Amino acid sequence: MRGTFGLIGKSAMALVLAAGIGAGALSVTTTAAVAKEKKAAKASYSKEFVAAAGPIQKTINGLEDAKKKGATAEQQLAMAGSASAELTAAEAAIKTELDRFAAGQFAVTLGGVLNDAGMRQRGMKNMLDSGMVPAENVADYQFYLGNFAYSAKDYAAAIAALTPIVQANYKESSAAELLADAYDQQGQHAQALDALKMALDARKAANQPVPDDWFKRANVIAYKNNLGPQAIAWSTMMVENDPTPLNWLGASQLVRQFGTFTNQESLDLGRLLLRSGGLQNDPKYVEREYVEYIEAADPRRLPGEVAKVAEMGVKAGILKTSDPFVSDALAQARGRIAADKASLPALDREARAGKDGRSALAMADAYLSYDDAAKAEEMYKMAIEKGGVDMDRAYTRLGISQVDQDKFEDAKASFAKVGGARTALARLWSAYASTQAMP
Repeated sequence: MRGTFGLIGKSAMALVLAAGIGAGALSVTTTAAVAKEKKAAKASYSKEFVAAAGPIQKTINGLEDAKKKGATAEQQLAMAGSASAELTAAEAAIKTELDRFAAGQFAVTLGGVLNDAGMRQRGMKNMLDSGMVPAENVADYQFYLGNFAYSAKDYAAAIAALTPIVQANYKESSAAELLADAYDQQGQHAQALDALKMALDARKAANQPVPDDWFKRANVIAYKNNLGPQAIAWSTMMVENDPTPLNWLGASQLVRQFGTFTNQESLDLGRLLLRSGGLQNDPKYVEREYVEYIEAADPRRLPGEVAKVAEMGVKAGILKTSDPFVSDALAQARGRIAADKASLPALDREARAGKDGRSALAMADAYLSYDDAAKAEEMYKMAIEKGGVDMDRAYTRLGISQVDQDKFEDAKASFAKVGGARTALARLWSAYASTQAMP
């Protein structure tokens, strides 16, 4: 519109596009322009608004022309002059919904020139509040409003704008991240994670892939704010979604950090890192994991497993035989393996004859450490049946022996029976069984 305000020469979307909303992730379709023009034709401007909006309309037209001619951002800013006061006058004269929509367009456009996110937020809200945004574009406008509010550090407004569209599985994945971060910026860390979970559930319900960045952001929020249960839950979901060696390492470390582990739990975590590829990461990230594994296995108890892990670390260049810890572990383990293996048949007979399951559990542990998963499974079942043992430990390792035989559903059933301090560890092992069962 040029000259007389009532003669609209610009479509409703044209001014929005001119405002720079199309930059980056923010975009609108031209079909909205057609729909908007049809709706605008049925509405009208008030006389008061037409009179008050003349100066800002003239300024906006001048800015658009200058932009077409290649004016720089600095030049446009200089042209803005008293535009803020002109906009305020126009907003004060709003009487009709078309007035409100037009005032919103002015604010979005001018806010882009002035780099004023608050002004753009105000403009976008006026456009939505006018009721003149086509239904098919409301979610996009809500997203823009959330963006502008977040940039203006009006986090409550960002949350209000973004929550309904995230819940409805909005197409832009950054909407969920903005929503979570708006909560996080207000110190509402648990709510931030709930928002991401809401987004994740909506994506899964629609059978759509969940962005990796959602898991990473959730893990950062949980870890940074010492939210142990949530950190474990999100890291487990992360490896289920993307079971890379690095993700397995991160998830395992979080489970250890927020858990109450003895050497026995650390041993089974090391076994998970070994099988999942978590130990196949940058040496600076996994050297300590090798050491933890070797210490938990103990060359005096499980020499075969210690030798296997230590030799693997040396071959990978992560452990050095010049390190006294490594050389001593290898020497002790290698010196015990022959005698340890020779004792297995007699110990097996003793375990089968035992009145309780303690000998069977020890025998199962020995078989598992020598990679004899079938015999280990048999003995763990025997130990559980006879009783008198740590059932959570027995079921965890029964599940591990079943994973090693590709009995993934059986393994998950075993892990599901684990509780206490091993709950999160068993859940992570179950996630591993699920990823291995995938085609």
